[in-house]
Amino acid sequence: MKHLKQDVLRLAGTYLAIIMAMSVGFSVIFYNVSVRELDRRPHGITITDVAQDPDTLLTFNDYLENRAQEARLSLLVDLALVNLLALISGGILSYLLAQYTLRPIEDNMEAQAQFVSDASHELRTPLTALRTANEVALRDKKLKITDARAVIAENIEDITRLQSLTDSMLGLLRDDTADFQSGVQLTDVVSEAMNMVVSQAQAKDISVEDATGSATLHGNARSLTQLITILLDNAIKYSPEGSTVHVASEVQARSLILTVKDEGIGMNDEAVKNAFTRFYRAEESRSTAGYGLGLSIAKKIVEAHHGKITIESTPGKGSTFTITMPLASA
Repeated sequence: MKHLKQDVLRLAGTYLAIIMAMSVGFSVIFYNVSVRELDRRPHGITITDVAQDPDTLLTFNDYLENRAQEARLSLLVDLALVNLLALISGGILSYLLAQYTLRPIEDNMEAQAQFVSDASHELRTPLTALRTANEVALRDKKLKITDARAVIAENIEDITRLQSLTDSMLGLLRDDTADFQSGVQLTDVVSEAMNMVVSQAQAKDISVEDATGSATLHGNARSLTQLITILLDNAIKYSPEGSTVHVASEVQARSLILTVKDEGIGMNDEAVKNAFTRFYRAEESRSTAGYGLGLSIAKKIVEAHHGKITIESTPGKGSTFTITMPLASA
């Protein structure tokens, strides 16, 4: 909590002030009620105070008054000790509670700072390439039209990469839960997603085997199509030429189990652990185009649909992504 130490102390002080206000308030009420009960006594009765001079006769009221004063003093001491204990224990508890309360805020702040840092790094790469290419072209006084066209083509490629990156980042921020609809058909979603990656699959001679059955979901059709597209794109990207990507589904109770399995390079345990982390790319996939945002977006979409996504992978043997989400209510 290094970034929020002062905030932790301020919040802990607020908690402690509330605790002490309640403790002192209850103590005052308890003291007043107790003193009122101590002051209730009969009048006109005498008793021998054997604790002092046996020949001295005191009225019962005088005897009770002495005992009441002793009781009030003892009560004040006890209440002071109780409030001191409340101050110490409340201080410790307030500090721990303040840390617990502010920890998610700090985590979000650190995640936001990391996201901005990673996004800046990813944006800087195509921007640097774009600037460098144009500066070199401008300094070349003998630049031919064919070379100029090549530079423009590279510029368009870099701009396309920037657009893809910004679209991906916006996908992480977009909230599609307001557009949920009942009656979204799984077959339609998978079919649309396959159409999105068909050219990519054909370029690598990869077959996509569709074994999904009919199922009705409650959600956002566009987001679900994007989810399947991301998983298919990921599977094709990391699969060798001539291999097969398998898409299958089954219904268990009131849940849909959807799997996307490839025969690609697979992932080690560290890669599986960090696969859904923004901008994370395993070392073996660094040479492949991408920004490491696709699976983060996929997880966000799955969680928005009250589901979960898991990965099973073996290096050199491929990966299987499994999505579990509830079916639409009948």
